[in-house]
Amino acid sequence: MNFSDYQHLLFERRDNGVLLLTLNRPDKYNATNEVMHAELARVFPEISADPETRVVVVTGAGKAFSAGGDLSMVEAMAGDHQRVADMLDEMSRLVYGIIDCAKPVVSAVNGVAVGAGTVVALLSDISVCAEDAKLGDGHVKLGVAAGDHAAIIWPLLAGMAKAKYYLMTGEMITGAEAERIGLVTKALPRDEVLDEALRIADVMATGSQNAIRWTKKALNNWLRNAGPIFDQSAAYEMLCFMAPDVVEGYTSLREKRAPQFPSAAPTA
Repeated sequence: MNFSDYQHLLFERRDNGVLLLTLNRPDKYNATNEVMHAELARVFPEISADPETRVVVVTGAGKAFSAGGDLSMVEAMAGDHQRVADMLDEMSRLVYGIIDCAKPVVSAVNGVAVGAGTVVALLSDISVCAEDAKLGDGHVKLGVAAGDHAAIIWPLLAGMAKAKYYLMTGEMITGAEAERIGLVTKALPRDEVLDEALRIADVMATGSQNAIRWTKKALNNWLRNAGPIFDQSAAYEMLCFMAPDVVEGYTSLREKRAPQFPSAAPTA
């Protein structure tokens, strides 16, 4: 891998073939702009093919894991068919890139994880989360369908009742509650998260590589079988970017007020 090709991702090679990948826009709480999102879409296939990497641990710089999509990226996409089509392709490559990565992926969720942050956090094979971290899928509060990763993984991890509740209301969940309902693997005090993620990575990096990788590959057939569900949800999300609700969604977020979506206007 040529790490210098990446602008917003940092890499550190550690013992036993463990690669530490850090989302690095700390001044923006690691929100994904167009550059970072594109980098996330291509990094996992490169990790999969990298002979020096056995396991990758993903964490965030500073206080957050990733605060979702940067509003400037969201605003640029609204009503722009070509940007929306490109993003549909890119989000598919991100989701399937993690699922198809031959190497185990461990997320060390050190703070808030929203949007693209939860894609990486929850599609990772093992997720270690700070007890006080806030996780969520805020798509509906933005005025778009819950695409990205939510439909493919939330029902499998937490069950349909919990998935529908959190995805259709957009409410956030703590790391402690996420562990209780099965959404993440472990929840720990924040200062223990990265160390535990690296410990788990070492266990897998020093184990039988074929056995571990093929176990992952077999288990991820549950996700591959749900691929059409993800594809549909992603298309619905992108379709919503061509509608007026998303404009009110990002405007209300910028103005820090409750949205007043055109589709929810009182009827005569």
